[in-house]
Amino acid sequence: MLGSKEADVTDKSSYQKWLDSEGLPVIREYYIPDIRKVPLEPWERKGGRGVYLNLIGTGEANDAYICEIPPGKALKPQRYLFEEMIFVIEGRGATSVWTDAGKRQTFEWQPGSLFAPPLNTWHQHFNGSGSEPVRFLAVTSAPVVINLFHSSEFIFNNPFEFTDRFSGEEDYFSGKGKLYPGRVWDTNFVADVRSIGLHEWRERGAGGRNVMLELSENTMCGHISEFPLGTYKKGHRHGPGAHVVIIAGKGYSLMWPEGSPVQKFEWQDGSIIVPPDNWFHQHFNTGGSPARYLALRWGSKKYRGLRKAYGVDEDVKKGGSQIEYGDEDPKIHQEFEAAIAGAGTRCGMGAYHPFCSQKAVAKAG
Repeated sequence: MLGSKEADVTDKSSYQKWLDSEGLPVIREYYIPDIRKVPLEPWERKGGRGVYLNLIGTGEANDAYICEIPPGKALKPQRYLFEEMIFVIEGRGATSVWTDAGKRQTFEWQPGSLFAPPLNTWHQHFNGSGSEPVRFLAVTSAPVVINLFHSSEFIFNNPFEFTDRFSGEEDYFSGKGKLYPGRVWDTNFVADVRSIGLHEWRERGAGGRNVMLELSENTMCGHISEFPLGTYKKGHRHGPGAHVVIIAGKGYSLMWPEGSPVQKFEWQDGSIIVPPDNWFHQHFNTGGSPARYLALRWGSKKYRGLRKAYGVDEDVKKGGSQIEYGDEDPKIHQEFEAAIAGAGTRCGMGAYHPFCSQKAVAKAG
């Protein structure tokens, strides 16, 4: 039990011990091919079904879980001292949020919705269908908080209210927001991550578009990126814990620690991949439509300090963490051309990549 005064010297962290007490299976892999198909087990604390995702790339900097709400049911009310971002995979329903001192706020969501219950507020999720289950993915800062305080009572039964984050505003979850320089959308609710407007991100290459998301005054955040058919993004690296969820398209990602062999992971809509700390990685669109992904991670633009600034769109030769197309291993582009040829997709890299073959350029035109 967390918070015990008795000596308990083991190789497990406080978070890992707490995870054992949850009684759920834990998946530890580099990626998951389809989060819609992951088997779930009964979850007593939540009152639904679930599974924990401790993917290798998190490095215990954050974690994730998948949860299901049965048809016509609701999960148990919860509050805790770690942040949480929720992406609705399947189903429709509503969430109520309240504090001990304030009135209840209730908002509806659908497949593709993204939101974050404000820190340490009471919240409860409801399935709006009497015949179909709801399934959602949550990314949380639980490992950091539990390892820091190692007290379940303090984390799960703490009455403190963060009124600077939420004080019962009636339009808190209306979806309104404000766009800041750097493609930053500051909001508390995104109705559909698949249709939200994006903005040009020229530095990342190949006609890519992006929006950075700040949610509920969190120190955790997210972003959505999209890149055209027949293209791929520049290789880059950063810290641990970026849960990259594919929400449209088909392709693959390469990941490798500097100086080590490259690993390849095929993906589609519903896949999730977490690049480990300081591993280079690169995303390739081999499908017949634009590829879009949602990344849930550390790195808030508003509340800095919990993650190193990696310069993910700056050239490694200038001190950044991005490999320019002309500096990548030529085999990367050759293998991409072979992959899209095999998939019957035309190459769109002719205007961006110095290694692009004349044949591929002609197809792009």
